[in-house]
Amino acid sequence: MSMSQNPFGQVLVALVTPFTADGEVDWAGVAQHIDDVINAGADGIVVTGTTGETSTLTDAEKIRLVEVGKDISGGRAKIITGGGSNETAHAMQLAKQSEKAGADGNMIVTPYYNKPTQAGVLTHFRMIADATDLPVILYDIPGRTGIPIEYKTILRAAKHPNILAVKDAKGDLAQVSRVLNQTDLMYFSGDDPNVLPHLSIGATGLIGVTANIAATPYRQMVDAVNAGDLKAATAAHQQLEPLVRACMTHVPGTVAVKYILHGLGRINSPRVRLPLVGPEEWEAAQIEDEIDLVKNIPGVNFSNFRPDRNAAAGGALPKVAGTTR
Repeated sequence: MSMSQNPFGQVLVALVTPFTADGEVDWAGVAQHIDDVINAGADGIVVTGTTGETSTLTDAEKIRLVEVGKDISGGRAKIITGGGSNETAHAMQLAKQSEKAGADGNMIVTPYYNKPTQAGVLTHFRMIADATDLPVILYDIPGRTGIPIEYKTILRAAKHPNILAVKDAKGDLAQVSRVLNQTDLMYFSGDDPNVLPHLSIGATGLIGVTANIAATPYRQMVDAVNAGDLKAATAAHQQLEPLVRACMTHVPGTVAVKYILHGLGRINSPRVRLPLVGPEEWEAAQIEDEIDLVKNIPGVNFSNFRPDRNAAAGGALPKVAGTTR
């Protein structure tokens, strides 16, 4: 698929937002981390998504993350805004501001907490997609939002000219195949353990959490699938398995990834914002036990891994609270 057909890329990183020890955005750290993952093979960056702690970012921070992403990427990777809102009007406003800031796409999460009907979900998506000219990825993650995007809703949404893709974190590969057979939608795996299964049934790429640490093997996996080399793709999948488990099993992905990145010396602090907190002692020990099983991942040297449980402990309250309109 050419980039003219796919405006998002294939190896997309669900970017963590590096913070200082007191919970403020580390803007120099953001810029460095974006540059690192692009150099490691990412061709798309989703800022302000779940992994980026969108729930505790202000709107001003979200827009600046788009601006910094565009500046640092310099055209090397697409910058997708990924926060959205469970208030349709707010999500429309964020989309417009993000487009003005230079975003290349908009990822819209299913409205959370409100639990609307599927008619409400569809209207929400259509209104936001109508608000800008940005290409749209729908984000289906019922484990966080409380409701799925049902099959029939996806088919109806696919008729909108700006809705081009779905990020699937639902794990229903049968539905993915069904939608791929009946629409022109692209699918992106939003579930790190299932990236290769998604790709094997026709997904375009991934929007990955573990890719913050190791984008290179995901690049290799996608390139191998593009070339029809299942053996090489499987080797990358197996190589990543213990790292994926370290990132996605014991604590929220954001928490684990920041803990690991800080231990590798790639971000200055592992701090997360409340209500997220750093791993407790036993959780940190589990993460470190998984890391001990990681072998020979391209671009990552775990011989230099120096985790700091004290630095990661607790969570921060930023100076400016909440999202504002």
